[in-house]
Amino acid sequence: MAEYLEIAEEKMMDTVDNLESNLRVLRTGRASASLLERVQVEYYGSMMPINQLARIQVLEGTQLVVKPYDRSITKAIGHAIAAANLGLNPLTEADLVRINVPQLTQERREQLAKEAQKYGEEAKVAIRNIRRNCNESIKKDKTITEDDRDGLLEDSQELTDSYIKTVEDTVNKKKKEILNV
Repeated sequence: MAEYLEIAEEKMMDTVDNLESNLRVLRTGRASASLLERVQVEYYGSMMPINQLARIQVLEGTQLVVKPYDRSITKAIGHAIAAANLGLNPLTEADLVRINVPQLTQERREQLAKEAQKYGEEAKVAIRNIRRNCNESIKKDKTITEDDRDGLLEDSQELTDSYIKTVEDTVNKKKKEILNV
């Protein structure tokens, strides 16, 4: 009986993890290696994540330095960062790529906060869909007594409420981080 709730909780955890991954990519005005997390670079005919091809360092909180393990792909890394639409302008040097992370304008901060809110709403919808599927499975199972079914449905709602609260807290923390000058 409890396996329905365990499966639902596992899926809800995955949803929160996905949300956190999406939020990490949003800029907060400070340089962070996670800004480049989703950048893919072509390397010997296949696309690879930048963090597997180079060391990424943060200097003085305003600059990223990307030092490739293989100097021959320095230009490819610069092009991949520029093509990633992150609003960053990489400066390719002989054996590294420098990226000055500009301060965000208030308007851009508000746009990023809205984007964070959008990710949060998508996560809440996903969690509610997981609850709906769980509840349908519980209702279809004829081996569960009516009292047990009611208890499981109640537990399903409590689980959903707790994950919705987690999503809201995560998004609010990120929005505060973005809007903080």
